[in-house]
Amino acid sequence: MDRYEAVIGLEVHAHLQTLTKAFCGCSTRFGDPPNSNTCPVCLGLPGALPILNKRALELALRASLAIGCTIQNRSRFARKNYFYPDLPKGYQISMYELPLALEGELEIETGGEKKRIGITRLHMEDDAGKSLHEGFPDSDRWSYIDFNRSGVPLIEIVSEPDLRAPADAYAYLTALKQILEYTEVSDCNMEEGSLRCDANVSVRLRGASKLGTKAEVKNLNSFRYLAHALEYEIERQIGVLESGGTVTQETRLWNVAAGRTEPMRSKEFAHDYRYFPDPDLLPVSVSDSTIADVRRDMPELPSAKRTRFQTEYGVSAYDAGVLTDTRALANYFEAAARAGAPAKSAASWISVELLRRLNDAGKDIAECPVEPAALAELLAKVEKGEITAASGKKVFATMFDTGKRAAEIIAAEGLAQITDTSAIEKIAREVVAKSPDNAAKYRAGNEGVFKFFVGQVMRETRGQANPQAVNEILKRVLAGE
Repeated sequence: MDRYEAVIGLEVHAHLQTLTKAFCGCSTRFGDPPNSNTCPVCLGLPGALPILNKRALELALRASLAIGCTIQNRSRFARKNYFYPDLPKGYQISMYELPLALEGELEIETGGEKKRIGITRLHMEDDAGKSLHEGFPDSDRWSYIDFNRSGVPLIEIVSEPDLRAPADAYAYLTALKQILEYTEVSDCNMEEGSLRCDANVSVRLRGASKLGTKAEVKNLNSFRYLAHALEYEIERQIGVLESGGTVTQETRLWNVAAGRTEPMRSKEFAHDYRYFPDPDLLPVSVSDSTIADVRRDMPELPSAKRTRFQTEYGVSAYDAGVLTDTRALANYFEAAARAGAPAKSAASWISVELLRRLNDAGKDIAECPVEPAALAELLAKVEKGEITAASGKKVFATMFDTGKRAAEIIAAEGLAQITDTSAIEKIAREVVAKSPDNAAKYRAGNEGVFKFFVGQVMRETRGQANPQAVNEILKRVLAGE
């Protein structure tokens, strides 16, 4: 790797979050019985005519603006011809020489360094069906076709070859996924196939201007697989060159079980898809006023929200990054702040306590049993000194497990903070009396043992004594006052 550098470009396909398909009224719902969401249009039956889904176009326009692309006032659908059993029409409706949008960019950060990755184009297309294969080499093999996915609207986002390492590609895909989710363009559910990625990767000697021969790697249906596949493919191509061989231009598949890329088909020359304008669909005309309307209705993007959280709520850059990881989490934080929670305290509790418990429970923020207002109520009690921070964590755990409010749990479990200084002093004197040796060490200048006495008092009070009062009283008692 000291002698070589990788050149990577990604092609990302994202299902648009519509109720119906790109060119017909069939449902896009995932998980329905096979071939139940089909009609003559998405099955490609003779005489069936497609009609563009207006909502799909609106979402594609929103995605284009979100990644900084220039929307073309005129674009056009084309037929991309190739044969595969799950492609019922014998062609895919896509865009070719006149895509919807051009020349965008995305900012990523890897290794503490910010980079701008160019985006070549964004265009619309419809998805193919899905093939499912069963059987083993020593038994009958069966293939099934489910056309429910056929005709589901997609956008394809093609990056420039500006990525130089698997970590760059991972960061790019992460940032793009976050934007598509924030803008509600796509749910980006990779397990359901809503977000898929192909990678074009080549290697060249460092400092060389000419690109090496690329391989296209498919079947990258998770971020981890993307990183592993790129690492393997880069090393494979370097090995070929170092041994005196020549890298072949081809399409390869990522074999998850074997942990390697494997040849799928030769690609010495670009496929002749025989693109031509779709005669059944009018060109897409997008006026400047339509673009302005889409821009006006654009949700706040992650980068803008991170900046606003730091300036408006005073949270750290790190906490702002955590809180804006998803739009739902950011909304939860803001709802808690609006309900009266101190912003910095809420940021800390959400980033640590809440996310840890959600992770342990295998839930996301939408399933959180603690409402933002309930969290705000708890934090207010901690801030006012009604309970200690340690007791607050116990209360929060019970709130998460039971859905009960903080006041009810505090009353039931007797967790209210002890603020009676005479009661705290009585316990402090008893603790000091039980440890005369440590008291002597403290008075001789060993201040390290002070924490021991604090811990003993807090243990005797079940963590409910006011920490500030404990510190002040212990100092007086140990001083002999």
